Amino acid sequence: MENGLTNDTKAIILLCGALGKGSSVKPLTQVEYTRLVQWLIHENMRPADLLNYNEINIAAAGCRVEADRLKALLGRGVQLGFAVEEWQQKGIWIISRSDEDYPKRLKKHLKDKAPPLLFGVGNRALLQGGGLAIVGSRNVDSKGAEFTKKTAELCAFNSLPVVSGGARGVDQIAMSSSLDAGGTTIGILADSLLKKSLERQSRNAINDKRLLLISPYHPNARFTVGTAMGRNKLIYSMSDYGLVVSAEYNKGGTWSGAKEELSRDQPVTVFSRQGDNVPKGNMRLLELGAIPWPEKIEKANFLQQVSDLSQNNREQNKPVNISIYDLMDQEPLTVSEPMPDEQKSTTYVKSETNESQKDAIYQAVLPVILEHLEQAALPEELADKLDVAKSQLNKWLKKAVEEGKIKKLLKPVRYQATK
Repeated sequence: MENGLTNDTKAIILLCGALGKGSSVKPLTQVEYTRLVQWLIHENMRPADLLNYNEINIAAAGCRVEADRLKALLGRGVQLGFAVEEWQQKGIWIISRSDEDYPKRLKKHLKDKAPPLLFGVGNRALLQGGGLAIVGSRNVDSKGAEFTKKTAELCAFNSLPVVSGGARGVDQIAMSSSLDAGGTTIGILADSLLKKSLERQSRNAINDKRLLLISPYHPNARFTVGTAMGRNKLIYSMSDYGLVVSAEYNKGGTWSGAKEELSRDQPVTVFSRQGDNVPKGNMRLLELGAIPWPEKIEKANFLQQVSDLSQNNREQNKPVNISIYDLMDQEPLTVSEPMPDEQKSTTYVKSETNESQKDAIYQAVLPVILEHLEQAALPEELADKLDVAKSQLNKWLKKAVEEGKIKKLLKPVRYQATK
């Protein structure tokens, strides 16, 4: 592993990373990269295989990306070497979705929308996440700021990490207060990772192994509304719970991030600060599924109090439709890490999954498939509903047809559960 990077990660950086201002070729977007991953899975290949692959035209056609662009991206080896050396000299490391220590929370919560790359500084042991996400407006009032400070200190007292975005206002207050109180913090940044890592408080906390800073963007990226919006979903994904300190109604990143999280089938529990003079958005979040932050907190019983509130909320709002991905995540199966461990839902590496494991997976997902086939459905529609690769779904459908549990209809091809 030259430079500490796996060949998979090198390939993913070439495909998705920005490697300098002089480059005229545009890196793959997340959507384009996801299509490429799906093609790789179908071909039983890994990203690293593209480094010495002679049929780039076939790969380009498979993921609907121009062949010349794909070739140009993969041909940036020299630029990659210089960029990685520069990053590492500044203490920045890079991981991809194919690496073992890539946060499992991101894969589980965001599935194929988890960022292909993460740049980081600090304690990598914190990559598995967990803690309280504290988010809010940049222009928070004095009451909101004091509430943020006390809550972050409460987290530090109870050894609960604070997860936040590092931006001015609530984010920065939460992170700094946690660190000042001796706590642990995970910062997920929308702009310059390098600049943030060089701040005095950050350097001291990094040396004490109490801080992790990560970003899906280039270490020198500038803040934009787009990067902030993309960052918000990562904050919730890396946390056990979320707390909105202040949110303007129907406006701004805090509102849109909380609204997006609450719209998920299985969201992280989102708390909303209540009380006098809180912004309108805080109250309206309750209508979307957030729950009030408790007025009284028992310092020594803080963790149990928050956990109980979260558990009660989950039991009252159990999802009606559980995806195959979520079902498989609950199965106590020993399944090899997926091929770059980033494919949709429940597609597993063919060469490493034995027949008994395949059958166990099939038996686990079959009831979900049958439930969705009470009425005849096209395979494309079913794959979309179940959030699973069509190639894998076709195998399950074929097996179910052979067993007489599903019937195949023609003109057009549809499937329906047998009565």
